[in-house]
Amino acid sequence: MPKLYFDSRRYADLPLHYGKVPPWLAERMRLLGGAIVEAIVLEYGKSAVLSRLSDPFWFQAFGCVLGMDWHSSGITTSVMGALKGAVNPRASELGIYIAGGKGKHSRETPNELLRFSDKTGLDGKALVRSSRLTAKVDNNTIQDGFQIYMHSFVVTDQGEWAVIQQGMDDSSGMARRYHWHSETVKSFIETPHSFIYGKNQGEILNLTDTKASSAKSGILDLVAEKPSLIIPEIQKLILPGHHEVRAEDVNLKRLGSVLALAHDKGLRDFESLLLLEGVGPRTVQSLALVSEIIHGTPSRFSDPARFSFAHGGKDGHPFPVPTKVYDDTIEVLRTAVEKSKIGNADKTQAIKNLHLVAQIVEQQFVPDEDLFDKAIAKERAESYRYGGRTIYGKAQPPKDDGQLSLFE
Repeated sequence: MPKLYFDSRRYADLPLHYGKVPPWLAERMRLLGGAIVEAIVLEYGKSAVLSRLSDPFWFQAFGCVLGMDWHSSGITTSVMGALKGAVNPRASELGIYIAGGKGKHSRETPNELLRFSDKTGLDGKALVRSSRLTAKVDNNTIQDGFQIYMHSFVVTDQGEWAVIQQGMDDSSGMARRYHWHSETVKSFIETPHSFIYGKNQGEILNLTDTKASSAKSGILDLVAEKPSLIIPEIQKLILPGHHEVRAEDVNLKRLGSVLALAHDKGLRDFESLLLLEGVGPRTVQSLALVSEIIHGTPSRFSDPARFSFAHGGKDGHPFPVPTKVYDDTIEVLRTAVEKSKIGNADKTQAIKNLHLVAQIVEQQFVPDEDLFDKAIAKERAESYRYGGRTIYGKAQPPKDDGQLSLFE
């Protein structure tokens, strides 16, 4: 996957959500997140993992595939917590290590990086310096009203790193996520971010902007004149305040092609899918979206909410988490990765082909006007069959347990 470069002057909001991820979901997030990271490492290398993590669109889509609330700030802390639990025990094998976290865990970042550098021979002091500078920049040189409370530092055994950190604005109850990638950082004080994920809320003081050189000189020289506020032209990416997933939140053509691939018997006869024989249609739907997370290009993640159609959401939006399907997805992916390690890549190729075939279907697919509503209705009606769960409890059979069809 090519390196991803972003204009640091782009913003979008994340509604602040409270509460913990239930244990039944946290463990599945750890297993599937770890399997996806390993699949990316095997196919594209560990640098590609960092490149993806520094892409906020991919990161949000990744959180949706793992069953998190599709638009909340909780994706950041929960996803990074799951990845830390999955990746760190295998750091020597994968060549990737994750330090830091939320609150008190963020303060352990320097010690964790020094321990990792002792094992790998990396310059631990330099890594600690980079970690501290990223936090200082986002807390101090960018005066946007958000206070950093979560800091995750992802580093490879080659010294390449990425930072995902999040700040909170107490006055608005909104969160802002900051993405860094060492490959794009030429200077810590001039446009260092790969992305800042948050909504423009008025004038801010951004001393990392290249246009702020005169302001920085003025400050350093103790010039009495007030430095001008930098008000860059911005491209907004705003996640909506509504909790439910709506049709306008997803690319219906892309979603429809995945649903058709999984549930239309005629389309499931593609030769490239024969190696997934025995995998049910609902699991194929999830695997197709997981395949896109692993193999998709940056342009595929402009509508992160679409990826919640893999495993739903813990709050029931767009539908309860289908735990049986989730477990099948984990098993198929982990088995494919393990076989690929010993030279049998047939199953990993079949999973990759799901994404490719979906794109072929997408070229000719024209979604019905009611496809989105029918898809959610079908998922909710059949949720109990797939072990559907939310933070409120297990899904129950509907009074009318009739079969619903997406494609006649």
